[in-house]
Parts: sequence; structure tokens; C-alpha cells
Amino acid sequence: MDWTKQWEAFFSNPFWNSSNVFSSHTPGINMYRRENELLVIVAIPGLEDVHDAEVYIHYNTLEIKANVQLHFEGFELIEEGITQGPFERVMQLPFPVGEKVDAVYENGLLFIHLHRLVPDHIKRKVEIK
Repeated sequence: MDWTKQWEAFFSNPFWNSSNVFSSHTPGINMYRRENELLVIVAIPGLEDVHDAEVYIHYNTLEIKANVQLHFEGFELIEEGITQGPFERVMQLPFPVGEKVDAVYENGLLFIHLHRLVPDHIKRKVEIK
């Protein structure tokens, strides 16, 4: 048997076709950057109460915890593609962030808007109105 047939035989095994083999237990996250701001968007479909999610910021680290439980009485789960159960994600941010943070959960997405920390030793220009 040549290597291509071995390859096909190996990956035609139902184990490799399961959607859970390489899936992550953390939701999808996008991070967008502007000069002094970050926008982090976390896909958390099925979160029934915002109190089931927690967001922590420490200097240049973002920690997100949540617990999603999807239950449908009388139904058996046979295919899973939506993250369920508790998860925790810790990520390094490209720069330190300050205390000004806004977090909003809307339409299955958690939006976290962060602002760059301006160190005390940096001279800042003050706009005169």
C-alpha cells in the first residue's frame, strides 16, 4: 500500500471526522487595535445572564471567565459546535490598559473596550477650551 492510500485510510476513520477532535473549549475572540484603544470581541452565544461571565484586567493582561449551559428538555445532544460549560481565557494585551473599561454583552457577543494606560511619568498636553 502506498502512502496516499495509508493517509486516506487513516483520516477516513470516523474519529477524525468528529467535530470535537480538534475543537477548543474556549470561544472565538477577535481583538482590534487603535493607537490608544483596544476592542476585544468574544463570541459567547447562549449566555443567559451577564453575571455568568467575569472580566478581569491587570496591567496588560485580560482574563475572561464564563459558564454557558444549553439545555433543551427532551432532546439529546448529538453534535456540539457551540462552546458549553465553564471556560477561562487569559490573554496578553499589546499594551498596558487603564481603569477606563467598558464591557457590554449583546446578541451573543461580549464587547470589551479598553484604553491605553498613560504612565505618570509621561508628559501629556492638556487641551485648552
